Amino acid sequence: MFRSLGAQRLVFVFFAGWLSLNFPLMALWDREATVLGVPLFPAALFLVWAVLIGVTAWLVERLDD
Repeated sequence: MFRSLGAQRLVFVFFAGWLSLNFPLMALWDREATVLGVPLFPAALFLVWAVLIGVTAWLVERLDD
C-alpha cells in the first residue's frame, strides 16, 4: 500500500495525532490547573497540535531530498 518509508511515517503521524486528540486521552488533561496562567486543557491541546504540525513539516521536508 505505502511502499516508501516517508509515506509510512506520515501515516503513523496521522494516526498518532488522531489518537492523541481523541476523547479518552484528551480527558486526561481536563483538570483545574494552569500553565503560565493558561488552563491546562487548552495548553495541552495547543501543544499536541503544534508538535503534530512540526513533525509533519519535518517529515515532508525530509521527503523532498
